[in-house]
Amino acid sequence: MSRAGALVTASVVLVVTALGCGDDGGDEPVFPADYAATYQEVRDCRGSADHDLGQIRVLADPAALGPYQARDVPFPLGAVVLKVEYDFGDPDCTGEITQWTVMKREDGGDAAALGWRWQRVDRQRRVVTENEPRCFGCHLNCGVPPDGYLGTCAVP
Repeated sequence: MSRAGALVTASVVLVVTALGCGDDGGDEPVFPADYAATYQEVRDCRGSADHDLGQIRVLADPAALGPYQARDVPFPLGAVVLKVEYDFGDPDCTGEITQWTVMKREDGGDAAALGWRWQRVDRQRRVVTENEPRCFGCHLNCGVPPDGYLGTCAVP
């Protein structure tokens, strides 16, 4: 193989490796496509300055529902809290979903991520980011009641 051919091959390997690694979020969202069948709303439609001024609704899966509402026991491993996001101009959250932001309780995760796995998922259910510092950075001070509980912000 010529030197030029070897450089092209090495470049292709680097690009393929880079595409498969990093903070691209992995393969699958941590919440099911049919989440609406079992998740319950814990915060109704409202504007969110922290989510690009869009409208949001917050839902909890069955494992997260009790701890989110009562705030008296830790979230069990695997519990999911999901923000469904809508356009700024959709004040009642009845239009098209623009994206989801999700947190899933995990054991042994990055301490900086507060014991949660964070994802931002686009409307095609592609994971856009995973453990983005912007997400857990905002939630860093949301552990003290009454305004937060174990990384969740705002009173339900």
